[in-house]
Amino acid sequence: MALASFTISPPTSSFIAKKDLGLSAFSSSSSSPPFSVPKCKKSVSKKIVSVMAPQQSERMPATTGSVKTAMTMTEKIFARASEEPQVSPGENVWVNVDILMTHDISGPGSIGIFKREFGPHAKVWDREKVVVIPDHYIFTEDKLANRNVDILRDFCNDQDIKYFYDIKDLGNYKANPDYKGVCHVALAQEGHCRPGEVLLGTDSHTCTAGAFGQFATGIGNTDAGFVLGTGKLLLKVPPTLKFVMDGEMPDYLLAKDLILQIIGEISVAGATYKSMEFVGTTVESLTMEERMTLCNMVIEAGGKNGVVPADSTTFKYLEDKTSLPYEPVYSDAQARFLTEYRFDVTKLEPLVAKPHSPDNRALARECKDVKIDRVYIGSCTGGKTEDFMAAAKVFLASGKKVRVPTFLVPATGKVWMDLYTLPVPGSGGKTCSQIFEEAGCDTPANPTCGACMGGPRDTYARMNKAVVCVSTTNRNFPGRMGHKEGQIYLASPYTAAASALTGFVTDPREFLQ
Repeated sequence: MALASFTISPPTSSFIAKKDLGLSAFSSSSSSPPFSVPKCKKSVSKKIVSVMAPQQSERMPATTGSVKTAMTMTEKIFARASEEPQVSPGENVWVNVDILMTHDISGPGSIGIFKREFGPHAKVWDREKVVVIPDHYIFTEDKLANRNVDILRDFCNDQDIKYFYDIKDLGNYKANPDYKGVCHVALAQEGHCRPGEVLLGTDSHTCTAGAFGQFATGIGNTDAGFVLGTGKLLLKVPPTLKFVMDGEMPDYLLAKDLILQIIGEISVAGATYKSMEFVGTTVESLTMEERMTLCNMVIEAGGKNGVVPADSTTFKYLEDKTSLPYEPVYSDAQARFLTEYRFDVTKLEPLVAKPHSPDNRALARECKDVKIDRVYIGSCTGGKTEDFMAAAKVFLASGKKVRVPTFLVPATGKVWMDLYTLPVPGSGGKTCSQIFEEAGCDTPANPTCGACMGGPRDTYARMNKAVVCVSTTNRNFPGRMGHKEGQIYLASPYTAAASALTGFVTDPREFLQ
């Protein structure tokens, strides 16, 4: 049948255009005349821009093989992982898993289910494809939290798991040579992320790894227990939303602003069980860490996964990270996308997500009268090396001291080391740690998920009182960082640092321009 594409009008703002591509137009070289199709009945206004007949040609049944339909990146990864020539959104397929990651919160439950279903002496499907990373509730005296890490250790020793990043000495993280920190950043730094692969993890922000051009998503303990025993999982192929971001990134914006803009545009349910593919000149210009920020928060829009096409930036990052072969895939030119969104990034401004939802978007400058009690810079979203470099840039430009307690929690041990060794551009050789000390910030803490998810009461920087916090983390639901009456404003490291300097939610342009 013929296929129609149409546009939705009017656009939702001056810098975004939305195009519904649930039915996409295919070009055809056929000389056959196009035939008519009934218009789709939709409640939104639409304009038919093309109607074409598919190519009509005679085929000999024994020689032509199967008909190939264009696929998106995510669909291609599903096809490879399920050993099928082609898949379509809505299909349920058994996929072969390349990497399964678990941590101290969900690991014990997944291990328990694995033993119950496969037997107390069963072995995992592949000891080199299971990655176990303690990272959430680590530096605490909470006995149950400590016990969780002990359960991981016993299991990994019994199973001879190759990639277990253990921690035993809680008093000094540097005394633990294997300990890494936040799982999503450590997965990338330790070479477990590769284009074209399937990476599953017992954490909703596993979608971070989609920055490497792979399918990465969070799963529950039951699914993880099954994967431990079989290396497979039944998954439904998601449809794909396409986000095209073009234009040179203003020097006061970061990827956190981009994803907050998108979530604010489509809502926390706007991408439910959908793949979010990020393309365009802006995306191509982003570093790997910034691409990770972009993909990290697709779950806050309900997304099944986020993905960025692998390119030279990806390959360069991976050069010293992995020696395993990988095969990147890319969306076909005529792949079917459910909806397409276009952004002119040059027109965006620094954003925050106000309490109590990641889609409660507002311009930072519109919140300048919001008095704050503290600033938190850390997590898988905002605790990477470049996030701290960005914050240091603002502190350096201001030459002032912070007016509220400012907590710094590096995501991993490597990030922690970077804060003390890498010079900040334009600083005359100063490191982040020196700039933070001069600005009056707290000393960088042990690498961990920290207060992003609240945790035990003795967790560093946990919100144990009803305070107002500007944070580079990913969620601002009631109780997320501790006290259920606390208020969290999600922001980029630029905006977080600027707010620390004034004691109010602050647009970073006050210091960067």
